[in-house]
Amino acid sequence: MSSSAAALKRSLVFIHRWLGVALCVIFLIWFPSAIGIMYWDFPSVTPADRLERAASLDPAALQLSPGEAYATLGWSDPPTQIRLNTFDRRPVFRFRGRGGERLVYADTGEQQTDVSEEMRLRIASAWSGQPGADAKVVAVTEIDQWTVGGALRNLRPLWKYSWPDGQQVYVAGATGEVVQYTTTSSRLGAYLGAIPHWLYFTPLRTHQVAWSRFVIWVSGLATVSALLGLVIGVWMYSPRRRYRYGRVSTSIPYRGQKRWHMMLGLIFGLGAATWAFSGMLSMDPFPLESESRRPGSGITQALRGRAPLAAFSAKDPRQALAQIMTAQRGIANVKELEFAAFDGDPIYVATVAGGTSLIVPVAGEPMPEFDQERIIDVVKRAAQPDAIVDARVITQYDAYYLDRRRQSPLPVILARLGDAEHTRYYIDPKTALVVGGYGSRDWIRRWLYHALHSLDFPWLYNHRPLWDIVVITMMLGGTALCVTSLILAWRVVGRKLGRSSVEDAPDPTLC
Repeated sequence: MSSSAAALKRSLVFIHRWLGVALCVIFLIWFPSAIGIMYWDFPSVTPADRLERAASLDPAALQLSPGEAYATLGWSDPPTQIRLNTFDRRPVFRFRGRGGERLVYADTGEQQTDVSEEMRLRIASAWSGQPGADAKVVAVTEIDQWTVGGALRNLRPLWKYSWPDGQQVYVAGATGEVVQYTTTSSRLGAYLGAIPHWLYFTPLRTHQVAWSRFVIWVSGLATVSALLGLVIGVWMYSPRRRYRYGRVSTSIPYRGQKRWHMMLGLIFGLGAATWAFSGMLSMDPFPLESESRRPGSGITQALRGRAPLAAFSAKDPRQALAQIMTAQRGIANVKELEFAAFDGDPIYVATVAGGTSLIVPVAGEPMPEFDQERIIDVVKRAAQPDAIVDARVITQYDAYYLDRRRQSPLPVILARLGDAEHTRYYIDPKTALVVGGYGSRDWIRRWLYHALHSLDFPWLYNHRPLWDIVVITMMLGGTALCVTSLILAWRVVGRKLGRSSVEDAPDPTLC
């Protein structure tokens, strides 16, 4: 080996060694917690959670029409969204407009404004199913472990209600809405998965900008370290370098932990590098202006637009609920009615207990889903001047529409446009909503992030538990790689500290 090549190798080994010393603990946190996050997510409250715990709508309690309720707000512009559900066990119209969301009780016409202490306790108790008298109440004025992310940071003050069985319900002081909910098991799952994996440690995550920069820099350096280790391993393993008894030898020139570290690095090193790099991409370190049309931009409006309030006078919510009760043989528990329009026709979209939905046209009978051919016709008209080159029903997740927990709806209608971006729309025929989409400019997030980080390739993702086995094997291999790296790093640090101790010791000849 030439002196320049030897010097380059020593430099690479030196950089890799000290990057490993600095990052091996972070890597050791990331790999095992990735297994946890496969099955346990960070606790949150979803719209489905709210509807599941909401009281069912009672037609007899509806004393106001939507128009009468809206008139109490005094807004001049039409609402952008109208929903009828319950709040504090009472029916409310939820009107959304430029001024945000306002609630009007459908039984009295009063606007929901102040949230009293008694109301908060009732709401939290109903959510948990536990007596309010058993709750421990704490005002949350600072960010805690379960309110560190997203919009929860801006909803303080919050009120946390804790019960002896481990349930914790966070209620927003301003709106009375339940905004966070945890249980003993969900908190434990978060500590095993999301918190260590996302570095959601409260002292760090509280500082949004610092946390983001830290994750970007650490994952970037981790990528460099993994690539350097792979280069060094391939270099040391190269059969052109070693000859023994006139024959080429490909034996690994190490023993003990170094040998294990090199073997694991050659097997899992490339995966570790791409995994760290794709994880860095999740933080959007290189923000790019995307010119691709966002999924469902114009087509959504054509499928599910808004209808004027007057259009619902021909069938008010009480009649719609009565029709649903008749269609469901009197056992329907409707949790929400959404006022919408499909292809210009006014409709109610009813969400029933269990998360199923029903469509109630103002001029028609309830139906479980929209006509698929009509959906395709609407999409074709809305897509102009681009043509639809493919429109069909798919019953299985594909390369651009998939869900690890299999909660995204199936079957869906795939509509593929003939535009330059090869845009795809995935439409749920039960709601006529665009539930997914993809354009060619989205390839970085789809392939460099999701594919490399979660291994969500269709040929693997649709065959669980094969996907679980492959991912867990890679995470365990990465964990073993980190353990050997940690042992070697400890030895390096130990030698450095040992040398320092010898150098600092007094010279016995001077005593």
